[in-house]
Amino acid sequence: MRILLVDDHILFRKGLAQLLNSQPDFQVVGEAGDGFKALDKARELMPDLILMDINMPGCDGREATRLIKQALPYVVIVMLTVSDDDQDLFAALKNGAQGYLLKKMDPEDLFAQLRGLARGEAPLSRLLASRILNEFSRTAAPDAACERELTARERQVLQHVALGLTNREIAEKLVLSENTVKNHLRNILAKLHLENRVQAAAYALREGLVPIHSDK
Repeated sequence: MRILLVDDHILFRKGLAQLLNSQPDFQVVGEAGDGFKALDKARELMPDLILMDINMPGCDGREATRLIKQALPYVVIVMLTVSDDDQDLFAALKNGAQGYLLKKMDPEDLFAQLRGLARGEAPLSRLLASRILNEFSRTAAPDAACERELTARERQVLQHVALGLTNREIAEKLVLSENTVKNHLRNILAKLHLENRVQAAAYALREGLVPIHSDK
């Protein structure tokens, strides 16, 4: 996974680059200290993933995300920030970010979240995920007829998604391959006219398919 780091704190950026480069499946191909430079670097380097800070001079991470997604829609952008503010969170996701992580996390947790991208998972801390679920549960409203098209297995997968399980955990619970779970999830999103697993989880919670306070 070729990664572009965008953060105005040079020491943090260099330390993170060293951590990521220590892993066999990550390669930091470039760095930038503000949003405008990030756009230029993204166009030049064509990375697979951009780790983006929120608060930066000149052009902040939210605006940079919007500009980069307009120019390079395929690039995956994950926010990596100290801000757990709801406005920053929802603005970043609205502008095209596909994940939102806090800098206080352990390196191994960061690696695991980034590797989950390859399995179609959204890198989110549990606390932030719950806020997103609450927000989307008020707005996501697929047609009831679409829900009736779900197979029994798809309903099972949807229930486990709503409980916060990863594709790997769902596969273990249902004795399936990860690829099969991923295909089920793709079908669920298509049938319910939803865009991602976060909206699917919010829908399942709102419709009572799982209790809101359920544990794994």
